[in-house]
This record gives sequence, C-alpha cells and structure tokens, in this order.
Amino acid sequence: METRTLESPPSILPLYARAAAPMIPGASLLPFVPGRGNEIPEVELELPGVEADPDQVAAYAKVCGFALRDHLPPTYPHVLAFPLHMAVMADGSFPFGAVGLVHVENRIVQRRRIDLGEELTFHVRPTKLQSHPKGQTFSLVTKASIDGETAWESTSTMLRRGNGDPKVPNNPAKSELHQISVLAGREFDAVRGEGLAANGEWKLSGELGRRYAAVSGDRNPIHMHSLSAKALGFPRAIAHGMWTKARCLAALESALPDAFAVEVRFRRPILLPARVEFASAAEDGEIDFAVRDAKRRTPHLDGHVEPLEAKSKDGRK
Repeated sequence: METRTLESPPSILPLYARAAAPMIPGASLLPFVPGRGNEIPEVELELPGVEADPDQVAAYAKVCGFALRDHLPPTYPHVLAFPLHMAVMADGSFPFGAVGLVHVENRIVQRRRIDLGEELTFHVRPTKLQSHPKGQTFSLVTKASIDGETAWESTSTMLRRGNGDPKVPNNPAKSELHQISVLAGREFDAVRGEGLAANGEWKLSGELGRRYAAVSGDRNPIHMHSLSAKALGFPRAIAHGMWTKARCLAALESALPDAFAVEVRFRRPILLPARVEFASAAEDGEIDFAVRDAKRRTPHLDGHVEPLEAKSKDGRK
C-alpha cells in the first residue's frame, strides 16, 4: 500500500469540484478526475500536526448539541479527517466521484478523550468495493494518534447507488464495520433499536444540512438544498448521517465514559425539514439508541455504545 504524507490539510472546495466532475460527460477521461479506475486504490494518506481550532469546535458543538468542554466531542475528529476522506475519493485513480455517495454505517472508537490543544496525526485509507443490493459499498478507515498512540479511530461505510446485486442480503454481515465489531467481541444488531421507548423529540429545520455543512466542511449536494438533492435522486435535502450520530451522542453525553466504541447504521435518510424521536436505554454500561420518524416511526438510525477501558495520556490503561 502506498502511503502519502501531506504537509497541510487539503483544500475542500477544489476537492469537491474534482469529486463532482465525473457527472460531466467525458470529464472522467481527464487524468486528475475520478472515474478512470475499476477498483479502489490501495493508498493511505497521512497528515501530522493537526490541532482543533477552539472556535470551530464551539460552532460545531452548538449545531450538534454538545456542551462546551475542554475536550473534543467524540465525533469531531471525523470533521478534522474529512479533508483526507475527500482527497482519497477525489484522486484520479478512484473509480467514481464522491458526490451523491450515501453514508450507511459508522463506527467510532474513542480510546481516551482528546483535549483541546493536543496535536493529532491522521491516517486514512479506503477499503475494497463490496456488493450491495442497492449498489456497491466501501469504507474509509481513519486513525488519529497522539505521540504515536492511537486515541481515536473510525470506519465509515459509503454506498454508491446503482447497479446493485439483489442476491446480496441487505445486512452488515460482510461489511468492514461488521468485521471490526466481530473482532471486538460482539456483533451489531440494529433491529433491537426498534423496541426502544422514545424519550425525546427533535424538530429539524430545512436548513440543517447547510448549518452542519458550515461547521463540518461536508457540502455534499444531497444535504444542501432540495434542488440539488433532487438532481441526485432524493425528493428533498437529507440530514447528514454524522450530524444525526453526533446529535445522539450529545443527548447521551452525560452517560458516556472516557473510552467507548459507538456504532450506528443509517437506515433511512431523514428528509428535511423533519420531526424525529430519539430513544435510548442503558444496561450494564452499554447503551442502545435509535432515531425514528416521530409520526410514522420509520427507522432512521440504530446505534450501540459499548464502554472500553480507557488509556491514559501516556498510553497506559
């Protein structure tokens, strides 16, 4: 696998231009535009010296519902790594553009809290394509380390819709996220989220996608406006999956330990504006949670939190 070390975070807007270029007929013939390859490239991007800006963290916390603290929200390293995600998918060797991809699964492992002012080194790599009944999936595997010790890691599974294989069961059994869960000693069961009693309701505005895009850098057109979402096959703009996950963890913030694993499946997109209900239940330190449509009770997200043994800042448990 090729490793490329970057000196600074890539600029998002040029990456989005390259990621959207394959939608233009013939553009994929250009060497710097994704769409020429058939397989996900075996490449890893490394970015050292990343430090979160306190003002940007505060803006993110406000949009997602986190309290202001002296450490990062558990989903914020995803924001710091997002330019690397885009750089991987905007590379000319990538087999398709990133615009229109749908985030279907996400797992985060926070091994310890990350304080404001700590310097992170990120590594991001993609996985191979896998068949899905609605298209193809792949994952972006991210690790954030401090002084050589992994403090945070995630696996984000993305769906490219179209040309699906109906013979493939629609479950996470073959996904990268599922394999990691099994190695961790448990299998993620999204179905149990359906039985949770609601303990909160959220009214989501039509501009939520634009508000989250402003603090996260994720300006995928499916989130930004109904017109751009319709052009990509959605009736209205949809909420970011990572906003929904972050909002759930903000609701659970007082119950979260310093170290934990949290995984979710994004089951159906939240069409904005929307009114959704949040449900959760805790047992033996573990937490199940879900987000459903407040009226129809159709599932949008199911998740699970599992506590881990925390590492200290010197890497010891």
